[in-house]
Amino acid sequence: MSLTHASEQLEAEAWGSARAQLAGLPGGGLNMADEAVDRHVRQGRGSVVALRFVSPGREREDLTYAQVAARSSQVANVLRDQGIQPGTLVCLLAGRMPMASIATLGALKAGCAVAPLFSAYGPEPIRDRLLAGRASILLTTADLYQAKIAPVRRELPNLHRIWLMGPGATEASGPGIASLDDLMSAASEDFDQLSSDPQAPAFVHFTSGTTGTPKGAVHVHEAIVAHLATGRSVLGLRDGDIYWCTADPGWVTGTSYGLIAPLACGVTSVIDSADFDPIRWFDILEQERVSAWYTSPTALRMLRKAGDAAWQGRDFGALRQVSSVGEPLNPEVISWGSAALGRVIHDTWWQTETGAIMIANSPGMDVRPGSMGRPVPGVEIRLARHGPQGERLAGPGTALDFTDLPDEPGEIAIRTPWPSMMRGYLHDPQRYQACFADGWYLSGDLARIDADGYVWFLGRGDDVIKTAGHLVGPFEVESALMEHPSVAEAGVVGLPDPLIGESICAFVTLRAGWAPSDALAQQIRAAARQRLGAAVAPRRIEFDASLPHTHSGKILRRELRSRALAAGTSPAGPSP
Repeated sequence: MSLTHASEQLEAEAWGSARAQLAGLPGGGLNMADEAVDRHVRQGRGSVVALRFVSPGREREDLTYAQVAARSSQVANVLRDQGIQPGTLVCLLAGRMPMASIATLGALKAGCAVAPLFSAYGPEPIRDRLLAGRASILLTTADLYQAKIAPVRRELPNLHRIWLMGPGATEASGPGIASLDDLMSAASEDFDQLSSDPQAPAFVHFTSGTTGTPKGAVHVHEAIVAHLATGRSVLGLRDGDIYWCTADPGWVTGTSYGLIAPLACGVTSVIDSADFDPIRWFDILEQERVSAWYTSPTALRMLRKAGDAAWQGRDFGALRQVSSVGEPLNPEVISWGSAALGRVIHDTWWQTETGAIMIANSPGMDVRPGSMGRPVPGVEIRLARHGPQGERLAGPGTALDFTDLPDEPGEIAIRTPWPSMMRGYLHDPQRYQACFADGWYLSGDLARIDADGYVWFLGRGDDVIKTAGHLVGPFEVESALMEHPSVAEAGVVGLPDPLIGESICAFVTLRAGWAPSDALAQQIRAAARQRLGAAVAPRRIEFDASLPHTHSGKILRRELRSRALAAGTSPAGPSP
């Protein structure tokens, strides 16, 4: 089954509409930062608030498009004056702070590629990414330098420049250390040497590395075409919107949809610099009058876990569009969203490698709870068949073998190219080439497509459970478990079983007011068996107060599998 919103003509129209909204540069050039910020200033919208930072103490700092344009130009001038050449990789290690956004945009103006790093990582993961990027320049804060960089500085021979931002920057000293604030003080607010090659690298996004060494996916300035298009068509961004993306700026969502897409759409973007707190989040939605919200299923499950008292009596009347990304959205969370927020939550699917949303429940679509939606305009999706051991099946010659049957599982494949498609893995061309076959990008994610064209996620290829002749997606089982009123979150893994290949083990976190017991485990398992059938329902239920997650919010099934094996593999209670 080939699923697309576009023939070649319609595909051109899908991306062409977004291209037409961009100003461009002479000779067919394109600069992501210029389009995201300075274009609005030239078109008379410089007084619109671009970025609204909310501090942990709830102080608000507003920066207009004109202010962001001026300050990011200062950063670009500093880079140019200090001899940093276009194409240089600038690594950025910072939390949700104004200068992090400004520095990102300034580096893009100067033609540098930006590699955002996740500030909650310890020194070793950060060291690994700096080594992988062969980084020579890092922008960070004084506190993060002392905590994360100083312990491993001797292991980073290429790191010659460290520019500090924010408190303590001017007092710090050491080899190659300077204050970016000091450097900017004498820099002009006008920058007229824009790098303009649409295919020049703009971002290098390192994957989390939970299944191997970190990969640096390279994205180019042309990706803003997809950011603008999906910001409008999927997130529903309109002039005058107050938009909030909760993703950390160290991840691709935090840059693509936390910074670039909302700026390209000309809206006001809220950036909360505090740690997650359900009451605070509900306060921000209500008091900032957020109209479009992009968050994660993990965060939504945590809000649901906080209880009804956290949201009852609040006014979310300004909230028009709620979207999610990161992991598939459980139907029970969608039902909770309708009750708590008064809005249906629209799930989306994409990857670091795709650079932008590929599949979505877009505004106006009928949402089918549990489905990721349909391909966005301009994107063609097919499912590549896998063999009984999970191997990809080739057809005649080098062609992939695609399924055309409704609900038959397969690997999500996307026809190339599209504007935000990664252009490589940094310093690893062979790894990049392995992601493509016969003109298709192979995602590694398994799904099924129903007769109406809705895509249903099954799991990562290495997460899918093979039990008694069935291929079982963890998400399907997790969603069924969450239908029980006691379950706040569930994580499902397969464990070795000599008789059926793998047996299904489930870890569940309980909602407030419920206590673990053998009787409750039996109830949950019985409800899942009735919902899924005996062959697919978990044989074993483990209670866990807090499931392990990756730093980007995905359930860390590898850790769950290790816990289960360490505790013993025999099923709890009678086998089905």
